[in-house]
Amino acid sequence: MSQPPSQQPPQGGFGAPQEPPQGTPQPPQPQDQPPQAPSPQDQQPPAQSSQDQSPQGQPSSGAQPPQPPQAPAPAPAGPPPAQPPGGPAYGYPQAPPSPPGQPGYGYPQAPGQAPGQPSGPYGQQPPGQAPGPYGQQPTVGYGGYGQPAPGGYGQPQPGPYGQPTQPYGYPQQQYPGAPAPGGPGGPGAPGGSGGAFKGRTGILAAAAVAVVLLVGAGAWYVVSDSGDEPKKKPVAGASNDPKAPETPSASPTVDEGDGSGDGRETNDDLNAGRKPGEAQVAWLQKNDVDLPRNGAEVHGPWFVGDTIVKAMYRGISGYGVADGKQKWTLALPADVCSTPNSATADGKIVIGIKSSTTDRADCSVLQMIDLNTGKAGWKSTVKKNGAWDMLSDIGLAISGDTVTVGRTSYSSAYRVSDGKELFATSTGTCKNFAFAGGPKLIAAGSCRTDDVKNPQHQIQELNPVTGKPKWTYKPPRGWEVKKVYSVSPLVVSLDNREKKQWSIAAFTDSGKLRSQMIPAKNDTVTANCGSAFAIFGQKLEGCSGVVADADTFYIATKPGTGSARTNKVIAFDLNTGKPKWTVDAPAERVVRPLRLEGGNVLLYLEPRYDKAGAILTLPASGGATSVLLQHPEGTNRIENGFYSNVVLYEGGRSFIVSKRVSASNDKEELEQTTALVFSK
Repeated sequence: MSQPPSQQPPQGGFGAPQEPPQGTPQPPQPQDQPPQAPSPQDQQPPAQSSQDQSPQGQPSSGAQPPQPPQAPAPAPAGPPPAQPPGGPAYGYPQAPPSPPGQPGYGYPQAPGQAPGQPSGPYGQQPPGQAPGPYGQQPTVGYGGYGQPAPGGYGQPQPGPYGQPTQPYGYPQQQYPGAPAPGGPGGPGAPGGSGGAFKGRTGILAAAAVAVVLLVGAGAWYVVSDSGDEPKKKPVAGASNDPKAPETPSASPTVDEGDGSGDGRETNDDLNAGRKPGEAQVAWLQKNDVDLPRNGAEVHGPWFVGDTIVKAMYRGISGYGVADGKQKWTLALPADVCSTPNSATADGKIVIGIKSSTTDRADCSVLQMIDLNTGKAGWKSTVKKNGAWDMLSDIGLAISGDTVTVGRTSYSSAYRVSDGKELFATSTGTCKNFAFAGGPKLIAAGSCRTDDVKNPQHQIQELNPVTGKPKWTYKPPRGWEVKKVYSVSPLVVSLDNREKKQWSIAAFTDSGKLRSQMIPAKNDTVTANCGSAFAIFGQKLEGCSGVVADADTFYIATKPGTGSARTNKVIAFDLNTGKPKWTVDAPAERVVRPLRLEGGNVLLYLEPRYDKAGAILTLPASGGATSVLLQHPEGTNRIENGFYSNVVLYEGGRSFIVSKRVSASNDKEELEQTTALVFSK
């Protein structure tokens, strides 16, 4: 292995150079097993400054397409619902599916389509690629996660300011394994029983295929090829034209057994027959909104004091966390089209709504709402900056008192408290198109280039008031920023569509490359991202199934298939990118990380056909899992019935909230469970 040239890692991709796979391609391996890869070889790249750093190297190819989950032998709860085709692959934009398919990591795309999907350590091979170790790998080149081919991280794309091949944020086919809309355990995390992280909109499969990384300053591990997990597909029904905005309302508390409760599960008492040690059903909510033919996405939830807030279709409502009773509701003039992950510290949020109720409406209207009271504040229309300023889809993020609006090759920011515009798109050759908020404001940008297939992206931390960058990092050309898993510490996923590779990288507070995650051989890590199908907008935040603290990144592996399917949690050292420890899920069960609490990692133990789910705790230092809240067997059918969900644990309660409501007809639509809450 040769030493990378001074001041620059070897060209070709994140990571150290590695030898090409030996032998001829092998047939697909059973049980969704990732291809075997050569052992990683570390190589020390030169240290890079925090300004415009650009490690080079590419990820290697990935694992093979996921096999559809098989129902366990005798399934007491009955066979699982039919699963729809896999989600879109990471990458190029595609036509949206009739009912939206599962988008893959990054940009959404039509289900089942995989062109341009990366292969390699973090994922399975896209459909259509020849089977074999690492799938069809590019010619030998320097690479981290899997063999990277020349052309590293992130060249901008043509279009105003290097619009990402397909204007910034254009939905792209996701590489099997790349993050996809609606991840487990967080906003957009699909649920349901069956597939790995059942129902999740996309799986960030990081099969460590020949993960060769330069572990040190500037080391890059390439993760690629992640396969979307099939899930139950919503059925488009012939619903009547929706009436003027009806706002959602919550179902009152479920009675505990005296038959007088008014929970909407017919006359059943959901707590009847509850066994010792099992949680009780605090409340259950069903849809009561007449929706359009293809259903509607559920935005949120957000917690403000003792209120949980959700937005759907043309309304937003707040409910009591203890009993589910509606506290307030606000009707909106048009569809909700974009929302940020979090609200301000004082409970205010800015959402995007359509400019009208017509088919040609764009997502250009901003509405501030106080989530404490449900009262609407200022309202403003985003100004369009030329023909390339696509406002059909926008991405919103809040940091401090600032809300950013990202889309195609433009962006703008407003003060949440009064709606004043704070800053807008830079006039330079690089323009930010998407943001992640929270304690820091992180921006993803694209720079003008003359080669659409070799984009140049950048990552920046911005001052949320002025928009001025605190630091800038540029990955090697060809690599594009896809998702931000954590803002503090900063952990980002990137991919190279041409090479079909994907990588997870950590950065220091000053914007220097800290490490790249290096899964062990044959491990395929998964994460789910996003919650909506966007054509010209990209949302950097919103991934679930991933958790990070100051020194460690926690993520689960992709489950196998069949009745004995299970997985494990891996903790990566953010300073080296190497695994610290792994912990297996309970036998024949699947877990996904939710968040950190009291020095422990909270996990959601997904339900099976014959077993209820639960909230588990796992010491941040590794060790055995223990049950924090055991869900009752009596509601296993309901818990398993969500098409897609987000699971949260707050204040001693677990909340399972649907991320989309869709049915074949109006009657079924009004029977859709939208929330199920358990308490001790």
